Amino acid sequence: MYSVSLLYWSGKRWGAVTTGAALIGAALVTLYWPLFVALLLTVGVLALASRYHSDLIKGEMRANILRERIQHLLALSMLLVGLQYGANAIMLKLGITPYLMRPDVGDAFLPIAGAIELKAILTLGIWDQNHPAAAVMLTVVILTGLLCKRAFCGWACPLGLAGEYLYKLRKRFIKPELLPPAWLDWPLRMLKYLLLEGLLYIVLGMPSASIPHYLEGNYHKIADHKMALFITPGLITLACFAVILLLAAWRRQGFCRYICPYGALLGLTSFLSPFKIRRSTQHCLIEAKGMNCDKCTRACPANIKVHVQGTVRSDECQACMRCISACPKPKALHLSTRNGIKLSARGLTIMLLLLLFIIPLIAYVGGFWVSQTPTEIRMYLIQHLGSIGH
Repeated sequence: MYSVSLLYWSGKRWGAVTTGAALIGAALVTLYWPLFVALLLTVGVLALASRYHSDLIKGEMRANILRERIQHLLALSMLLVGLQYGANAIMLKLGITPYLMRPDVGDAFLPIAGAIELKAILTLGIWDQNHPAAAVMLTVVILTGLLCKRAFCGWACPLGLAGEYLYKLRKRFIKPELLPPAWLDWPLRMLKYLLLEGLLYIVLGMPSASIPHYLEGNYHKIADHKMALFITPGLITLACFAVILLLAAWRRQGFCRYICPYGALLGLTSFLSPFKIRRSTQHCLIEAKGMNCDKCTRACPANIKVHVQGTVRSDECQACMRCISACPKPKALHLSTRNGIKLSARGLTIMLLLLLFIIPLIAYVGGFWVSQTPTEIRMYLIQHLGSIGH
């Protein structure tokens, strides 16, 4: 619905009509009453917000502000998902039939399962029925990298937002940047690619013939709770979280830059994205007036030397548009294709939201989203979680 609003106020009336029709069509196909309630509530919230924050509803604000608000709203939505998931799991653990449904979008935190499911679809034509949302969300994340670089990292990832707050908190007490030297930074950046390689080894190393057995096994059926069990307090868990928190506080985007395998995956796919940050030498102050301006570089959280590059091709660029916002010449920097098709902050928001929500909605309507694992089996498995292995 927010995409409908942004499309309408940006003059893309047919795009707004098409997106709105897709939502209404999905609601009519499913005949699922909570979806109708959610749509009505959203329309009401947007109408109310338009009176007090019309710039937000229309997307008429600087890229930094729009990005921060989108990131906070998506983080809030994931927090609500986590609370709902936790309540569902507790009721299952206690042997109570849950009155809160399990939020299938939580399967987005099962990248290995999602990759195995994609392999099953491509090699065997099998669609997993236990965690179908894992394959859908992994596909969505990859598509964001292919179409709009690492915008998922810069605009949507809640871990990136948490890392930003940790970094700001550290800067209040310890002012220096504490950046590693260049000869150390590059090897550290390769760590996330090693982690990605390890995950790919697990997925690609699994014989296709054994995938159906794995997908029907008890471990896979309860994989989400196994993941949740990993993040419960324990020595290994605390050590992992300590490393993550220290990296996030040590340098800006430390976790994303050094150890996030999703960041590595999106970094690779972003090379194929047609949209990149491009600098116009005709309008840039360095070329036009010979000034020593590096505001774009200083604004970049990934420390990319934007002011000396014609096209930013770095795998660390998250399309956050901080460099564009910092540039004193509006036409000097832009996110665009090689052919000159520009993507504004509002356009990037629309593209990202459509990918994150419309594709899962289509999967939901098509019956490839909701887990088909019976509640009774899930209840039994979660009560015997410690004894279930691969």
